[in-house]
Amino acid sequence: MSSEESQTLSSSSAVEPPQHEQSKKAAKKEATKQEKLRRRQESATLASAAQSISVEEDPLAANYGDVPLPELQSMVDSRVWIAVGALTEELKNESVVVHGRAQTIRPCGKNITFLVTREKGFTGQCAVTTKPDVVSHQMVKYTADLNSESIVDIEGIVSVPTVPITGATQQVEVQVQKLHCGSRARTPLPINIEDAASSEADIEKASQAGEQHVRISQHTRLNNRVLELRTPANNLGIFRIQSQVVYIFQQFLLSEDFVEIHTPKIIAGSSEGGAAVFRLDYNGRPACLAQSPQLHKQMAICGDFGRVFEIGPVFRAEDSDTRRHLCEFTGLDVEMEIRHYFEVMDIVDRLFVTMFDTLNKNCSKELEAVGRQYPFEPLKYLPQTLRLTFEEGIKMLKDAGVDVDPFGDLNTAAERKLGQLVLEKYGTEFYILHRYPLAVRPFYTMPCYDNPAYSNSFDVFIRGEEIISGAQRIHVPEFLAERAQACGIDVQTISTYIDSFKYGAPPHGGFGAGLERVVMLFCNLDNIRKASLFPRDPTRLVP
Repeated sequence: MSSEESQTLSSSSAVEPPQHEQSKKAAKKEATKQEKLRRRQESATLASAAQSISVEEDPLAANYGDVPLPELQSMVDSRVWIAVGALTEELKNESVVVHGRAQTIRPCGKNITFLVTREKGFTGQCAVTTKPDVVSHQMVKYTADLNSESIVDIEGIVSVPTVPITGATQQVEVQVQKLHCGSRARTPLPINIEDAASSEADIEKASQAGEQHVRISQHTRLNNRVLELRTPANNLGIFRIQSQVVYIFQQFLLSEDFVEIHTPKIIAGSSEGGAAVFRLDYNGRPACLAQSPQLHKQMAICGDFGRVFEIGPVFRAEDSDTRRHLCEFTGLDVEMEIRHYFEVMDIVDRLFVTMFDTLNKNCSKELEAVGRQYPFEPLKYLPQTLRLTFEEGIKMLKDAGVDVDPFGDLNTAAERKLGQLVLEKYGTEFYILHRYPLAVRPFYTMPCYDNPAYSNSFDVFIRGEEIISGAQRIHVPEFLAERAQACGIDVQTISTYIDSFKYGAPPHGGFGAGLERVVMLFCNLDNIRKASLFPRDPTRLVP
């Protein structure tokens, strides 16, 4: 053997151990792997068996657990349920049954778990404590393992603690005897409800204290709207106020001899003019979604209804993503026979003053719930609403150094500035501006008799932002067609509307407001999306 071959063989032997040593190491490694697998399987089997034995051996197992699906499908429960908000000291030592969400769950050892249940914004503390023949260790553990936001039914005895309860609205404690879960919330939650309910002041306070506090963006809130709606500001505040606005609007107008109507939302042509319209195919014919019920509520007046109103969806193909515009909102619309367009403003005045008075009187808790998360000053308004002409408004702006077109529409900045000036001079944040230039109003607006450059129209403002637009309508068909053509509207697409005035039409006028904007501005919210249950804007189509 040469010296070179000897070195090569020696080097190879140093790198590669004998075959029998490789086999021993591989076998040992495989044996270790199999032993670990066997132990894992054994542990899982023992845990499963222990859990099974635990349930089987627990004589109190019927007092807790997940409600089986068949019971949820056909369960008849004769027990008397009490609202969480009704848990008071008067019920001391009484047996109660409550239903709600598990807001927080706090295990305190193996013998006790505290659970705070929430229903309609009210919260109550419940104690699951081991007790012979009533509550087992397994029941305490079951409670501790529940996920927050799960739906629970709780039965127990009301007690009154000697120290105040800081983690719940109700100052009593339920000593739990039975607890069943009807629906488990999945974890982790996309957003934490307590974080979602925090005000900017809460977040700032936590930051100054060196504590971490999650600030949830509006985009994330809207993506998880079902969870975000559970916050007190939403659940107890904004949308209950919105419900009351609709109720007051409806009841006031019914008391004034108005008739509620429901008009079609698929129409042949644009109801407002302009390009902000959603177009669609209607069985092979072009159509669009109604920008307002304007045309049909006028046709109802021509049908001798006298006074009508509607609460319904309105569609605007907005191309700008702003804090105060939506592509779909709820319209509050009114139309009525008149002799002078001031009569429409009279209705606006009395309707909205009544609305504000009623909200302040009947919705104090709801307004407080909104204010805790979104602090705001109560709206300032007068018993009789201030009215200014457009020319008077322009003069106020010019006197304040604002450069505005006397025959153009007011932009957002000018509206806000005028609102500030009106508040300083007249002490109100709610006012009417009327006699707008004809050029900035819809085609069906009646020009002023004394100056055709202006119109018998008005806008209404809250906190410097427009919430209502109204006017006397043109009821002469020839003049109406002339105005439509001047505004670039194909008369053929609204021929049935114009034809409805050919058989005798009374002078009439009306107005329209956006429900979401009314609520937004009354509560001084910073974005209209907060006042829309599931908002539709230029970029959002879900949820």
